[in-house]
Amino acid sequence: MSWDGYLDSLQGYAGGAANFERGCIISLDGGAPWTSRGGPMGLNIKDAEAQEIARCFKKNDFSSMEQKGIMLENEKFQYLRRDDDQGFPVILGKKKGLGAISVEASKTAIVIAKGPEGGQQGSLNTGVSRIVHYLAQNGL
Repeated sequence: MSWDGYLDSLQGYAGGAANFERGCIISLDGGAPWTSRGGPMGLNIKDAEAQEIARCFKKNDFSSMEQKGIMLENEKFQYLRRDDDQGFPVILGKKKGLGAISVEASKTAIVIAKGPEGGQQGSLNTGVSRIVHYLAQNGL
């Protein structure tokens, strides 16, 4: 199974297309993409965006996101809050008209998912969390 297959699983865990549009998995160490960019379910995350997200998670310092927002696909999402999911940091964001994002890191990877406007962010978060915990259980 390629890394892109995890996006199919994420969509299923999130409750389908009503709550999940696109996502990606990047490396915690530097933000290198693990999933394909673009495509029907892949976020077209820019290198600089991935690197900034990875930097924040690696340092466990989200102050730049709090101040400047979260950039994805050249769009600025408002930083809503940070939660912790059994030791894994979770960042939530939103942009009116575009939907919500959920970003969570495992030991070595960061899973990023975008849901549509009007979708259930709680379901999106559940999908991201299930992938992160699966990766962590497998040493990632």
